[in-house]
Amino acid sequence: MTHDIEFTRLTEVTPDEIIAHMSDPRVARHMPLLTFSWDRAAVAAFVTRKEACWRRDGLGHWAIICNGSYVGWGGFQKEGSEWDYGLVLTAGAFGLGARITRKAFDVARADARIPFVTFLLPPSRKNLGALQRMGARFIGEVDYDGARFLKYRIETA
Repeated sequence: MTHDIEFTRLTEVTPDEIIAHMSDPRVARHMPLLTFSWDRAAVAAFVTRKEACWRRDGLGHWAIICNGSYVGWGGFQKEGSEWDYGLVLTAGAFGLGARITRKAFDVARADARIPFVTFLLPPSRKNLGALQRMGARFIGEVDYDGARFLKYRIETA
């Protein structure tokens, strides 16, 4: 099967698609910071925050489209002096993570501002083989907003 993956802005996706995605318990299981219900107000605030990153840094999170359908959101966000990568897929697209990440990292490698990328994974994520194959290096455990995460780093240069 062909997977035509596109990155577009979150403003191009309907709020209802994001609400359905972020309200799915299979998605929430791996998101320790997801402690609220998603509604139109939550989506509007989320999209506003992500668009502010684009204005501030010239890069941010995208809506991810595969074969014409919304399959999640993710991308790069500046956290202090580091570029952090995040990816949150719909349950039906969980198997596309490595493919989407490779495409996103092509963007990072082409951007001289990004010598490496960090990312945080919840300890509930157990299948990390794809990350190791991409060259991810475990940095350590970190506390972020009251939750424990596993921090990794991948060189892009």
